[in-house]
This record gives sequence, structure tokens and C-alpha cells, in this order.
Amino acid sequence: MSRVRRSPDWGFPRWRGYGSSREAAQVRLCDRHGCSDIGNCPAPKSPNSPDRWYFCQRHAAEYNAGWDYFAGLDAEEAAQREAQERADNGGYKETAHYGWTGSGDGSRSADEMRALEALGLDTDADFDAVRKAWRLKAKEVHPDVKPGDAEAAKAFQTYQLAYEVLRAAEERREWKG
Repeated sequence: MSRVRRSPDWGFPRWRGYGSSREAAQVRLCDRHGCSDIGNCPAPKSPNSPDRWYFCQRHAAEYNAGWDYFAGLDAEEAAQREAQERADNGGYKETAHYGWTGSGDGSRSADEMRALEALGLDTDADFDAVRKAWRLKAKEVHPDVKPGDAEAAKAFQTYQLAYEVLRAAEERREWKG
């Protein structure tokens, strides 16, 4: 008759640590050739594909630095996809106040970044710089200064819209802060 061996962790307290079983732990290695670190950061193999690479943190950062969501699309298709993505995730807009702090690190929306680019400012420009740049650029192309000039009118509308976007964002920040 074979004898049953008693487990070393019977009763209370447990004599072994929790999770210290005898089986080998399943570890997925980084998919980068030659890397033997743990690959616990999934990254898409291609846009809109469920297939994933699994990289270590170092190689995931390297892979994501060169990732282009709109690769292979012309400008019109990229704009259409961006508009579709914005429409699909519009319900998440209310969570924008959970953004990171500081300039240039995600605290500004894509609309704010485009507005700063239209005014020719850096990503970390404060609102006083925005106001100064807007006044200078708007004075150059104001319809009273250049009557009948369609390009100047369009540029003025662009500067006006950029200023409104940045002013609204600044008011939201002041209201929250």
C-alpha cells in the first residue's frame, strides 16, 4: 500500500508563502529578436488587427516611437479615419480633465496643438503669448486692413478660431484649478 504524503501547508498558519506552488511559472519573453526580458507590453502588429507583439518595456517604447496609425493612407483617408475615431469615442471627452499635467506631455488636446501651430507658437506657450501672437497675426490680415482679399479673410478666420479654442481651454483650466 502506498503511503500518502502530507502537504507541508496543512492547517493554520500556512507554512509556505501564498502562490509558491511547485509548478513552473509561465513567462512570455519579449518578441524582439535577441531579447530575453519578460514581454508583458502588448503592441499591435498592424492597424485594426487583433494580433499583438509582446515586448519588454524598453522595446515597447522603441516600437511605439515609430508607430504611425495612419501608415499607408492618403491624406483624405487619414482625415476620414480621424473623424470617424473622434465620432466613435466622443463619449470619452468628459474624461479630458484626467489628463497629465504640464506642457507638452499630453495636457493639451489635438485641437489645442493645431491652434498653437496655426499661431506659430510652441507647445508650452502660456496664454499671454497666445494673446500676443493672435493680435499680431490678426492685425496683419484683418478684413478692414485688407478688404476684398479672400486669402486674408480665410487666414483671419483661422487665427480667430485658433484663439477661441485656446481661450476656451484656458478658461476650463482656470475653472478647474
